[in-house]
Amino acid sequence: MSSPQISRQLGESRLVRWALIVVGLLYLSIFLLVPLAAVFVQALEKGWRVYLASVTHPDALSAIKLTLITAAIAVPLNAVFGIAAAWCVTRFRFRGRQFLITLIDLPLAISPVISGLIYVLMFGLQGWLGPWLQSRDIQIIFAVPGIVLATVFVTFPFVARELIPFMQTQGFEQEEAASVLGARGWSIFWRVTLPNIKWSLLYGVVLCSARAMGEFGAVSVVSGHISGLTNTVPLQVEILYNEYNFTAAFALASMLTFLALGTLLAKRIVEWRTGEPGR
Repeated sequence: MSSPQISRQLGESRLVRWALIVVGLLYLSIFLLVPLAAVFVQALEKGWRVYLASVTHPDALSAIKLTLITAAIAVPLNAVFGIAAAWCVTRFRFRGRQFLITLIDLPLAISPVISGLIYVLMFGLQGWLGPWLQSRDIQIIFAVPGIVLATVFVTFPFVARELIPFMQTQGFEQEEAASVLGARGWSIFWRVTLPNIKWSLLYGVVLCSARAMGEFGAVSVVSGHISGLTNTVPLQVEILYNEYNFTAAFALASMLTFLALGTLLAKRIVEWRTGEPGR
């Protein structure tokens, strides 16, 4: 049924419909499009040469590299965990099932800063495992491992929370049929389950990647803000802005914007491929 027919059935006039559309566009323009445009205007204020010099500065390149490395580690780990958790929750009934679902949602309820402080409490020099790690010359806090751990923690719900509702709706009749025909566990997973969930899995991976590359709070706590070593792109943007180097800050912020737009494009492609444009 088309949108105009639905509007007529609900008793909405054309004026109301257009008024709602205009309000929505104005809201998006004020709070989304204008700030995005401002980022690029400020980034290019002093020309392309300054922009390129800002994004190719050694500290900027190091921040971009660390951001991509962190995402490249965190996202596959969360994808594996998400598949395992979704399989466990949707295919089995056991004590503690609801508790497991609650734990999966926990990072969405906890402030990222608090999650970062948890890792400092555990792995910092004065933390529970700090002396043991120091005696073995293992550094987690103020180093790349701490950044990866914090990113994994704040992003691990995204894949699981995308797969769980989909797998619950899909049911497991096809897996049962494959089992009756003689297929075993791994064969069922690779030949039946994974092909059925691949687009939902990719959707969750896209969302997880976007959050991993843009995470600030948890990473800020555990990184130590060491330029050229432990700064991701969001942290480097903050440092440049606090140093009143606005052009460089906005230039690097535009790189995050490009990553966000690329993620949005990937998300739309997945939605189109799954036939769910209103997802």
